[in-house]
Amino acid sequence: MKYIKQFSIILLISLIGEILHLLIPLPVPASIYGLVLMLLGLKTGLITLSSVKEASVFLVEIMPLMFIPAAVGLLDSWGVLRPILIPFAAVSLLSTTVVMAATGKITQFFIHSDKKGKADKDEQHS
Repeated sequence: MKYIKQFSIILLISLIGEILHLLIPLPVPASIYGLVLMLLGLKTGLITLSSVKEASVFLVEIMPLMFIPAAVGLLDSWGVLRPILIPFAAVSLLSTTVVMAATGKITQFFIHSDKKGKADKDEQHS
């Protein structure tokens, strides 16, 4: 029952992201809206980590499996991709590098802000 509740919370956040995507006329994918909502919910305490942790771990574990349909779609489109393979590979490599760097910097920011917040809290209690 715990897993159903956790998946339901994640699906509800995803649904709200889909609704925001329909209502806000920006070229932002619905999944990004959902991720931002989940981040805000976790950071503000509206959603506790324990209320989504096990389902999230499961989803991260099976994430490679989710890329199989996309890979099959690329194989199916090989005739279209062959003439533009080098530019496609260059853009994919560049965008992957930029996303990895940005993700690392943002993660470091949150880790440092979390450590600073805990240190400030410890000073107040001393």
